[in-house]
Amino acid sequence: MSSNDVEPRPPRDARHAWSRLARAGSPRPTRSNILAALLAGALGFAIIAQVRQTSIEGLENLREDELVRIFADVDQDGDQLAGEVSNLRASLELLRSRTTSEEEARRAAQERLDSLEILAGTAVAEGPGITLTIRDPQGGVSAPTILDAVEELRNAGAEAMQIGDVRIVANTWFTDTDRGLSVSGTILTPPYVLRAIGDANTLAGAMEIPGGVTATVRRAGGDATVEIEEDVTVDALLPLETPQYAQPVPTSTP
Repeated sequence: MSSNDVEPRPPRDARHAWSRLARAGSPRPTRSNILAALLAGALGFAIIAQVRQTSIEGLENLREDELVRIFADVDQDGDQLAGEVSNLRASLELLRSRTTSEEEARRAAQERLDSLEILAGTAVAEGPGITLTIRDPQGGVSAPTILDAVEELRNAGAEAMQIGDVRIVANTWFTDTDRGLSVSGTILTPPYVLRAIGDANTLAGAMEIPGGVTATVRRAGGDATVEIEEDVTVDALLPLETPQYAQPVPTSTP
């Protein structure tokens, strides 16, 4: 009987049986097993190298027509993005111009409103100007003399005026009464203090011209002094009245 015909001995116990089963299932370092492992490793390395080469080369392995199509798509996308950028820039410039135009229009409207309020006597005004003080110890200074002073100051460029606590505007009137000078219904007594805002030197020169206001006051027995000031405040205000009959004419916009 040969050694190959020898029957295997049965396991002595359960532990011995499991040990024999583990040895039978474990790989044996035979020449074939080692060659299979080397072939599997080489195949894995080749796959990894191919993936890396494809990632590096990118478009080099594509056909010419495929490259042309890809480049055309890229150019089309670039043109579309450039158009969107141009439209966004145009929209931004339009918004900026509109904002600037609205701010300019708002600023111009506010300046116009401020000017109208000063002219109407409904807003306090400040600026350089003069203070004209007229003393009348003999009572010889009449309403026409005060009116002449106001007109001379207007002609000299006065932008805002008041006499005493009364604001002087376009419809202000002067008259003499038994109680004193009436300015639009308000009685004033000497000394008359008239404040005017404008070019101070021009306003002062208008009061000192030969035969002008100061000369007329002196002839009436009074005295007139002019003080040039850097900051004159005209704070007498008139109530804002709504016209009863006059209505503004709407202007058509082009």
